[in-house]
Amino acid sequence: MNLRVALIAGVVGASLLLAGCSTDQLATDYGSGGVTDYSDDSGAPVLVAPKDRASALDFSSTADDGTPLKLADYRGKVVVVNFWYASCAPCRAEAPILESLHQKYLDKGVSFIGVNTSDQADTAISFEKNYKITYPSVIDVDSGTARIAFSGAVAASAVPTTFVLDKKGRIAARIIGQLESPSILNTLVTDTLAEKN
Repeated sequence: MNLRVALIAGVVGASLLLAGCSTDQLATDYGSGGVTDYSDDSGAPVLVAPKDRASALDFSSTADDGTPLKLADYRGKVVVVNFWYASCAPCRAEAPILESLHQKYLDKGVSFIGVNTSDQADTAISFEKNYKITYPSVIDVDSGTARIAFSGAVAASAVPTTFVLDKKGRIAARIIGQLESPSILNTLVTDTLAEKN
């Protein structure tokens, strides 16, 4: 009986000690599966064969720096579209991956666009400066034009979500959840870029 009490006390004590190690509530919630409004999926891709792709997507919005942005202007390029917001822990974790791939493909016919689903421009710009993001992001919280354009392809609450659009503006691949490494997205971009349209 004393051994059982000692074991239970040890487990409780270890749990309390581990819980006290983190001072970032956002990180704690994310790591423990707490209540969040972002996706914690593993980032497994869903591929769409060229013959099965729906029609081209389009939306018109305004980037956080005030510049107009129209998705149709990117036709002829592969486009990576990432849905995010500043206080989303997995969005923070994947930001350097997205920027590194943006830099890799900067002059290779690939564009990156962020879609901020929750923040106003000042918060988005602060995030981008902190994570050294250089590609444009539209502020979608008020208009919802980007989310409407992608409706049916992803739930509004599934953030982060990353899409790869082919040169015709159609969804070629989707990753719901955090990008764990550059490799999967890099492969999706490379394969889509190599397609003959």
